[in-house]
Amino acid sequence: MNTLSQTTRGILCMILTVMCFSSMDALAKLLTPELGTVQVVWSRYVGQTLIVLAITWPNRRTILRSKYPKIQAMRSVMQLCSTGLFFSSLAYIGLAEATALMDLNPVLITLGAALFLRESIGPRRMMGILVALAGALIVIRPGAAVFTPAALLPLMGAFSFAGYALATRFVGSSESIWTTMTYTGLFGTSVMTCLIPFNWTTPTALQLVGMAGVAILGTGGQLLIIKAFTLAEAAVVAPFVYVGIIFATFWGIVIFGEYPDTTTVIGALVIVTAGLYVWYRENKATHQTT
Repeated sequence: MNTLSQTTRGILCMILTVMCFSSMDALAKLLTPELGTVQVVWSRYVGQTLIVLAITWPNRRTILRSKYPKIQAMRSVMQLCSTGLFFSSLAYIGLAEATALMDLNPVLITLGAALFLRESIGPRRMMGILVALAGALIVIRPGAAVFTPAALLPLMGAFSFAGYALATRFVGSSESIWTTMTYTGLFGTSVMTCLIPFNWTTPTALQLVGMAGVAILGTGGQLLIIKAFTLAEAAVVAPFVYVGIIFATFWGIVIFGEYPDTTTVIGALVIVTAGLYVWYRENKATHQTT
């Protein structure tokens, strides 16, 4: 049996990333109304820090050494902003709508990769990106009620996530995945711990489980997305972020009773088709060069 190409493994990591983050977002939407955004974001970063330190403790001194400390710091800021903005939006708009707005970031990632990382954007890649973007626009329907002031939160989060993804791609081949995870976790924990005394609500046992779930899913998603951007070019894996709309719609139905209408289903199908097309073309190109 042929082994999977590096590009294919990068795409699979991105799809698993989206699964983790979508599940985390659903938990965050459940917890935020009762615990508040600050406490949910705090639990996500504290949990990641504890998990990473437990795994890397024997090598803690070397893990903290970075070739790009400034870029790691910038990356951590952007990741925290992305998480905070998106979690905040969940208190005002639906999970699928917030995810669709957030998932405009692949276009920003692709353009940023061309401008800052000098990655090529061929016509097929660009077509896949544009078709996926069209699918996202079908879902969110510009001019509809989703475009409230709260909708600006995931839109700003999309810009933050794009910067985070590009920084991840830049340091991915030179830094240990655990170094990147440690910097992100420690920065988020430090900032949110300063805010938590003013935003603390004593959680119930079930809410504690939910907070732990947010931490575990967020940490798993972080590991997978770093791996994805290490294995494949940002412009290749970025379109698969759109699959998050599908997962968000699923959780919206199962947990919140938010059923998608016909337009949402059509947009979702367009997004899936575009993602599969990009995957097919990249696999074909890889096999032709090996």
